[in-house]
Amino acid sequence: MRRFLFLACLAVSLVAAPESAPERARVTILATTDLHAHIAPLDYFANKPEQSGLAKIATLVQQARQENPRLLLLDSGDTIQGTPLAYVHNRKHNEPPDPTILAMNALRYDAMTLGNHEYNFGLAVLRKAQSEAKFPWLSANTYRAGTDEPAFTPYLVKEIDGVRVGIFGLTTPAIPSWEDPAHIAGLEFRDPVTEAQKWVTVLRERERVDLVVLMAHFGLSEDLATGFVTPGQMPHENEALAIARNVPGVDLILMGHTHREIPGLVIGNTLLAQAGKWGERLVRAEIYFQKDAAGRWQIAGKTARTLPVTEQVAADPEILRLVEPYDRETQAWLSQPIGQCAQALTATDSRLRDSALLDLVHRAQLEAGHADVSMAASFNLQARIPQGPVTVREIYSLYYYENTLVVAELTGRQLKTALEHSTHYFRPYETGRTAAELIDPRVPGYNFDMAEGVDYTIDLTRPVGDRIVNLQYRGQPLAPDQKLRVAFNNYRHNGGGGYTVYKDAPVVFRSNVEIRDLIINWVERHREIPSEPTNNWRILPTP
Repeated sequence: MRRFLFLACLAVSLVAAPESAPERARVTILATTDLHAHIAPLDYFANKPEQSGLAKIATLVQQARQENPRLLLLDSGDTIQGTPLAYVHNRKHNEPPDPTILAMNALRYDAMTLGNHEYNFGLAVLRKAQSEAKFPWLSANTYRAGTDEPAFTPYLVKEIDGVRVGIFGLTTPAIPSWEDPAHIAGLEFRDPVTEAQKWVTVLRERERVDLVVLMAHFGLSEDLATGFVTPGQMPHENEALAIARNVPGVDLILMGHTHREIPGLVIGNTLLAQAGKWGERLVRAEIYFQKDAAGRWQIAGKTARTLPVTEQVAADPEILRLVEPYDRETQAWLSQPIGQCAQALTATDSRLRDSALLDLVHRAQLEAGHADVSMAASFNLQARIPQGPVTVREIYSLYYYENTLVVAELTGRQLKTALEHSTHYFRPYETGRTAAELIDPRVPGYNFDMAEGVDYTIDLTRPVGDRIVNLQYRGQPLAPDQKLRVAFNNYRHNGGGGYTVYKDAPVVFRSNVEIRDLIINWVERHREIPSEPTNNWRILPTP
């Protein structure tokens, strides 16, 4: 009887037992991008705290690692340039290790992709920082010129709980349109879509990975709601959508370059995310797997979100300790007094009317380049110069890109073409709208150049391409064939912002000194900063 009962119970248990659940796994990926050397939570221009930087990102990373110690930490580029701290290190005292790389080493990054701004200080600075990193710098589409030899590591493979993760990097190929040739000597940047197809095949077929992650130093090229292509882009500058739509096998794209926050976007089978800029946010992506009948991992689901850096997120004391000597040196340089100003100046409305602050940039460019006309944009609307003593800090806040000066010979017709291109900053006229209301948010403000040395009016009631009226040089209408020495930055000369009119103009002067230093030198020589604008241009209708 007991034997019968045992066999009966066994039979019932075998019938009732569920099939064994498939094996599962999870891969957690954290990502930053466009850190631009923001480490301590500090706005160097205003010299006050700000909610950004690797020291605060470190706290979010540590919290995530408590939950999942085997996560991956990645960065999509523009890493070693962007703050006064980076400038002082790279230009004035480059012997110590790169401070951003020191912080990233402490955070145990797994990889980063090279961005276009990695090249701003030249290849020697770039390679030094790369050699100091304890993680690979990836760029699968950067080659030694004229060869098929990658100039950087194309990809790496990591195994997380049995899941093989293939990670490759791609860099925006528009770098030659912005960077001085000497800074990219011996390199060529190839089409990201073609290179993505190539390296996905390598990862899938040769490396047999289960997950393909692209760290891309480029972003979205268009507005998905309208299909409107962002103006001012260079060819193939932002190819994330093209890859998601046309390259099968890419599971996750971690974007950069455009400074946008994109918590999670699905295009076809590809998940895309972007962490904004400056360490203000951290992407957290979760990829879930289960094994199929053949024992292969298959993606069961994936999600991404951004974690904000807030006032409540504490800065990691170890990261602050690492950066402290660099910060001390930077603050000493920024605090040097170099001149005087009779009244406080601000850049708040410097894209709506002529301003004494932007005129200061023009004065430095005109004098250094012995130019007839200067072209410049207002980069930072929060820039200000106080009444009384002026320090390096205020000048840096006015011009925070590592641009150098170029002077080329242009005709009056070419100058007008450049000014007309600049007015794309404003949308077509709508009755009753002010100039401020007509600003096109899709056009970066740093692409709106204003001129000094000529007088002109921007008439927004006229169609785009025919808005510059009453263009005069020295009190006379500017003749189309009049030749002028025109000063602008190297980014513009290379076609940056779509200013293709400059590319073939004969160069008559080129400085290897940053424009920021030219402005500092101007203030040190003249001591007094003029506090009234020249009022050589205006917008109609009046702002």
